[in-house]
Amino acid sequence: MINAETAGIIVMLIGLYGLISKENPIKQVLSINVISLGLVLFFIGAGYVEGGSFPIMPSNPVDPLPATLMLTTLVVDVAITALALAMILRIGRGWA
Repeated sequence: MINAETAGIIVMLIGLYGLISKENPIKQVLSINVISLGLVLFFIGAGYVEGGSFPIMPSNPVDPLPATLMLTTLVVDVAITALALAMILRIGRGWA
């Protein structure tokens, strides 16, 4: 069975292929989003602990930092994507 780290690497490679092979700027922005989602999947999988419990419990705690950082990463990715798409639309329309 495939684990989350391997799936994240595969998704990042698919996004990298899209970034290299596509010339349309909107498709390139979407490829960057795919790379970012693969990275999030990789780090969430790396932070997974088999049989882990809440950090409040004393036995076998799970570190909540990777999930927190990846949630922040997703929010920043949405803002960057919106900015990039707005700039692409503005450049395509012209500056007038």
